[in-house]
Order: sequence, then C-alpha cells, then structure tokens
Amino acid sequence: MSYPKPRYLGERGQVSALFRPAPPQPDTGSGATDISYVAKQENTDGEFGLYKIDMEPKTNGATEHFHRTISESFYVLSGEVRLYNGERWVTGGEGDFLYVPPGGLHAFQNDSDDPVSFLLLFTPGAPREEYFEKVAEYSQRSREELKAFRIRHDQYNTTDMLDD
Repeated sequence: MSYPKPRYLGERGQVSALFRPAPPQPDTGSGATDISYVAKQENTDGEFGLYKIDMEPKTNGATEHFHRTISESFYVLSGEVRLYNGERWVTGGEGDFLYVPPGGLHAFQNDSDDPVSFLLLFTPGAPREEYFEKVAEYSQRSREELKAFRIRHDQYNTTDMLDD
C-alpha cells in the first residue's frame, strides 16, 4: 500500500480547516427531495463535493445515468433508499454504502413509506449545485434543452441515448 504523493510540503502545517454549521434549512429542493450542500467543490479545492439528500416517502430520484468525469458514492444515514447498481436494484439502509466509478450506471429512488436521508459524494469535486437547482426547471423545457443541460453537468441519462 502506498499513499499519494505529498501535496503539502510545509514543515508545521497550516490553519486551513473549514467548519460549516448545519444550515437551518436545505440549500435547494422541491419539498419532496431536499438537498443540503455539506461541502461544495469550491470549498474543497475541487477534491470532492458532499451533499445531504432528504427524500419523502414514495419519491422518485434520478433515473438510470452515468458520469464521465466523476465518481458518485451513496451513504445511507437513515431510512431505506432503492439504489440501482447497474445490474439490479438493491435496498440500502442505515450504514449501507454504494460506490459508482466514472461510467458506472446507477439510479436511486425512495420506494418506501418512510423518509430517507443519505449522503452523496462526488469525486473529484464538480459544481453540481446548478444541476440540483435547475434540473426541475429544465425538465419542463424541450427534450433537447434538457439533454444539453444534463450533458453540461456530466449527467448522461440512458433515456437520452435513445434519441441518438
């Protein structure tokens, strides 16, 4: 086992930690799905983006898609979420984890009668906030505009591929 090459070469360390208090309300969302920006890529020097997702019961999430530039990881905090791992749907409960490398097909939804809360980790960090904030708006536009919006945000939905 080996560690990556050092990226900090100082001798004594530095004051550089970021503390973010829990926000009083989510940063964005539809009510059925709320999203809190735990750590945006701009706060982590592009290392990662970390988001907390809270979904009401019987709420659709993301349909089957993949990313070309980022991995996506799911960590369930509470409740149960249905996760598509590229082959089949699995039920993730508290403490369960799913890692999806770049190119990996995946999807998620809350089929249960209870709310679910989970973390999404994107690595390296990507500016996902605009995607989260505007995807509902673009979903009301033409299929071409929605597809272009998704591609701009490294979101390749398999249903969009049927149009090609």
